[in-house]
Amino acid sequence: MNKETIFSKKAPEAIGPYSQAIKCGNLLFISGQLPVDKETGIMPFDIKQQTKQSLENIKHIISAAGYTMEDIVKTTVFVKDLSQFQAINDVYSTYFSNNPPARACIEVAGLPKDAGVEIEAIACGD
Repeated sequence: MNKETIFSKKAPEAIGPYSQAIKCGNLLFISGQLPVDKETGIMPFDIKQQTKQSLENIKHIISAAGYTMEDIVKTTVFVKDLSQFQAINDVYSTYFSNNPPARACIEVAGLPKDAGVEIEAIACGD
C-alpha cells in the first residue's frame, strides 16, 4: 500500500490525532473540515459562510495533493440543524455546478468547536 499524508499550510491543522488528508493510490481521503479560517482562527457565525469556509479548506487541501474540486467523487456533510439544508445547498452548489459528487447529508447532535457544518470528501485522480 502506497499511503501518503497530505498537508496544506493554507488550511487549519487537524485538532486531533488525524491527518488533513491521506492519498492512497489515486484516491484522496480528506478529513472533515470545520469552517475555521486558517489566517484568523475564526469561525463565521452564518451557516452559508461556514459552508463556504469548510469548502475553501477542502479546496486548499485538495490543491496541495495536485487535485481539483472536479476530482471529488463523494462528500459527506455533517450539519447540526437540518433546517439549514437549503442554505448549505445554496453555497455547496456553487462549488459543484457540473457533475456534482455523490453526497450524504447527516444531522448530528454536535460538532467540534460548536460548528454548524463539517464537510469531508473523497477525490479520485488520474
